[in-house]
Amino acid sequence: MTVPFYVSPEQIIKDKADYARKGIARGRSVVVLQFDGGILFVAENPSRALHKVSEIYDRIAFAAVGKYNEFENLRVAGVRLADLRGYSYDRRDVTGRSLANAYAQTLGAIFTETAKPYEVEIVVAEVGSTVDDDQLYRLTFDGSVADERGFVAMGGQADDIAAVLADGWRPGLGLEDGLVLAVRALGAGSGTAPSAGQLEVAVLDRSRPRRTFRRIGSDRLAELLGQPDPGPEPPGVPESPDSGA
Repeated sequence: MTVPFYVSPEQIIKDKADYARKGIARGRSVVVLQFDGGILFVAENPSRALHKVSEIYDRIAFAAVGKYNEFENLRVAGVRLADLRGYSYDRRDVTGRSLANAYAQTLGAIFTETAKPYEVEIVVAEVGSTVDDDQLYRLTFDGSVADERGFVAMGGQADDIAAVLADGWRPGLGLEDGLVLAVRALGAGSGTAPSAGQLEVAVLDRSRPRRTFRRIGSDRLAELLGQPDPGPEPPGVPESPDSGA
């Protein structure tokens, strides 16, 4: 008679969590922080074809680390949900909180009901009319949600990056100072500060009337960082959809 193999629920959950954390730790880091003019996103990402930071709706953006194909599925689902809600009701009914709740339910269901959890960590950010109205929601692989203030660090060496951000961030930080701080923090995590050509940078600009998301190009980025002009950007080389991003 064959005795069935038994694994306790606690062990299954622990194994899933360890698996997801290892996958996320292999990904390049992302910093999200508030500055006086909105919310800044700085990601280590040399690819110009695959984005880790994207617009979701008028005043809402999405940043992620982990497996590209998994967080891209989440991004697309968020855009569709936001468009449907804005079309069915009112654009003002689309909020960062509602999207964070939807993502939490999705990630939680995947974590508990499937054999392999998503290897992702995401931030949903909404810029308000004032700094006090900004919203930053950090979601982990198991659907846990944290309402953050000031800054968020995700990906490999996130603890080291967060320590630098905690030491240097202050309310009312300007865009240039915030960008320099984010790059210095990313350098503390990886050991070498990334250059303008290795970064993906975007902002939610609260001064814009409706669609607040805009990307910062490499020439403007190099100017803000005081680095030499990197010249024309080469075509992006896509990473493997299964690689940590």
